[in-house]
Amino acid sequence: MNFWETVTGSDLTREWTAFEVRAAALPDDYRAAWEQIKAHLLPHGSLTGRNLMPILDSALGLLEETAADGQSVHEVLGDDVQGFCAALADGEGAQSYRDRWREQLNRNVARKLGRLGG
Repeated sequence: MNFWETVTGSDLTREWTAFEVRAAALPDDYRAAWEQIKAHLLPHGSLTGRNLMPILDSALGLLEETAADGQSVHEVLGDDVQGFCAALADGEGAQSYRDRWREQLNRNVARKLGRLGG
């Protein structure tokens, strides 16, 4: 990846397009699950979303493999797609907006209390 691709995000656009092409080849129920996975993982993205690309690639790979094996999407993901996505993101260290805001608030409060106590 060169500097220009990093700045413009054209590499991300290329990867995202490749994901969508791969997802289009999935059965209908798997495509619906893919849409849910994207919706639940996006809040865990950084400003650019680069941190999500390996996670999305892994999730799509899982869907592709299990669809090829003939398993139902329910067998793979269970009833809680949001929980599956949260566990997947947490395993990769991707924090949600709420987690980042909570850490920022805690740092600000600790800094303010440090000034008051000293």
